[in-house]
Amino acid sequence: MDKQERVRNAMMEMEFDPKLFIETIGPHSHNGLIGTQYVDHGDDWIELAFDYDETLVGDPETGILASGPIVSLCDMASGASIWLKAKRFAPAVTIDLRVDYLRPANVGARVTARMTCYRTTRSVAFVRGGAHDGDPDKPIAQVAGTFMFIEAGE
Repeated sequence: MDKQERVRNAMMEMEFDPKLFIETIGPHSHNGLIGTQYVDHGDDWIELAFDYDETLVGDPETGILASGPIVSLCDMASGASIWLKAKRFAPAVTIDLRVDYLRPANVGARVTARMTCYRTTRSVAFVRGGAHDGDPDKPIAQVAGTFMFIEAGE
């Protein structure tokens, strides 16, 4: 059984394996283009990361990463944290994703996002977290988001 088939079966059984999900969608999404990698997770949180890549640089003179890949990483981590909290894959759309971009990532540094789903209702999930480049106490961005389940969740 290949990875895509395992993911499809897991989703149909209402299970969510974040590592398998990230590894499987990677080659087929913009998260694959930025190099999103699974790091770790808990019951309601997940860490995803990508390594520095010159193709993601927004300012060639300084080598500083564009903010877009960081926002994309946080958005994907937000969705995955929701599915972990719900204990199943539940399609959701981003209603609001506020990203307070505090500073640029250090040139050459790996960027890690840690997002936590701290509350779900029947149709809405709430997340918070941030991104850093090696020291969580010196964040690149702080994030808060609201997501709506496409089909009403529990």
